[in-house]
Amino acid sequence: MGKATGFKEFDRQTVPYRDAGERMLDFKEIYTAPDEAHLATQGARCMDCGVPFCQSNNGCPISNLIPEWNDLVYKHQWRDALDRLHKTNNFPEFTGRVCPAPCEGACVLGITNPAVTIKNIEAAIIDRGFEEGWVVPEPPEHRTGKTIAVIGSGPCGLSAAAQLNKAGHSVTVFEREDRIGGLLMYGIPNMKLEKNMIERRVDILRQEGIEFLVNQDVGKTVDPAALVKDFDAVLLATGATVARDLPIPGREGPGVHLAMEFLTANTKSLLDSNLENGHYISAKDKNVIVIGGGDTGTDCIGTSLRHGCKSLVNFELLPQPPETRSEDNPWPLWPKIFRVDYGHAESANRFGKDPREYSVLSKSFLRSDDGTLKGVVTVDVDHNLKEIPGSERTFEADLVLLSMGFLQPEHYINEALNLDIDARGNFTADNVNFRTSVAKVYAAADCRRGQDLVVRAINEGREAAREIDRDLMGFSELP
Repeated sequence: MGKATGFKEFDRQTVPYRDAGERMLDFKEIYTAPDEAHLATQGARCMDCGVPFCQSNNGCPISNLIPEWNDLVYKHQWRDALDRLHKTNNFPEFTGRVCPAPCEGACVLGITNPAVTIKNIEAAIIDRGFEEGWVVPEPPEHRTGKTIAVIGSGPCGLSAAAQLNKAGHSVTVFEREDRIGGLLMYGIPNMKLEKNMIERRVDILRQEGIEFLVNQDVGKTVDPAALVKDFDAVLLATGATVARDLPIPGREGPGVHLAMEFLTANTKSLLDSNLENGHYISAKDKNVIVIGGGDTGTDCIGTSLRHGCKSLVNFELLPQPPETRSEDNPWPLWPKIFRVDYGHAESANRFGKDPREYSVLSKSFLRSDDGTLKGVVTVDVDHNLKEIPGSERTFEADLVLLSMGFLQPEHYINEALNLDIDARGNFTADNVNFRTSVAKVYAAADCRRGQDLVVRAINEGREAAREIDRDLMGFSELP
């Protein structure tokens, strides 16, 4: 694939982000436009490796045809590259921006050299497709007469709806928020995924025949039993929206918020009024502490910096990862190594250092007599997470954002349907056919398996669509 000796001749060069000092001044995307010659060179680094582990279970969950479209980009055959990309991925404009790229962690070249810049190339292909007008609505030629309700419009719900619509079924998507997109819309900030990209794709899906209903909270304002009665199938794609909290002394009171409260309100206000309505949790001139890492923690950092926070610290419970793979983390597993994400780089630009404090356990929130948040008391922990005596510290804080992951879906839908849940609180559904304990009701992605990647949600939406199609029609031609 690509140039036979390309991986020997060319070094890995990612498409750079906008300058950190510049991009912190707005909520526009952090990415720069790639040069076509640069992308062709990076595509040339893709090896004819025989067994492309980038497509394996350790790599791409949707089995993107990565070596094929790398080769086509190297040959400047962009339209063909787009066709290959869309065969497995309904929304590469999303994954090309927000996916952590496990494919690159499993790249065969990555055994001895830096991996191919797969994520950059993926994003460039779909962006080129939209620029050239190649991405157009493709409504099905025939309708089956079957109706399906999809509950939730995140990446799983959207991919399932897209696939079921292609099969000719009539699909209605129910979303409890005021905009379509779920996690993509309100869980990921604008600088990482501009919302016009979501709206652009939803417009295409709408033109293909999918009906989208917003402000429809199934289980509260909409009776789920009525949906089961009225539709031929119902797919639960609600996500895992119950966040892990931090029940330590001082938790109750102003100044301590779950990450999604902070991020959702910010994006809503940004879209509604460019933050002029003030309906968001402001970090301006505040000492901010983000507890927990990962993508969501980084997004809290980036958003706080754009508000103009006074100071910023990010607590990580685990030790700092190594610069390179450890012996117990071999290829092709996801490399657990030290990374500097966009928010970390921006914080270093603003304050002169990386914001992260490792091996830190929060013990209590400090409040004044009137309940005002004043700080966080912490203790350092060793590699076994055991507290180190005498390591207590106090950090000043006016705003604390809790970013410690998600536990399970909310339960009012399953309670209304008397649907079984597992020991972790997820909706119980078969791993192969996605059927729940209630006839005609299916569940997929985070609400079924727990918090996971956007790309895995897209994959489960596609797989669930195929199984629903098979149950309704007796066979399925969906991939």
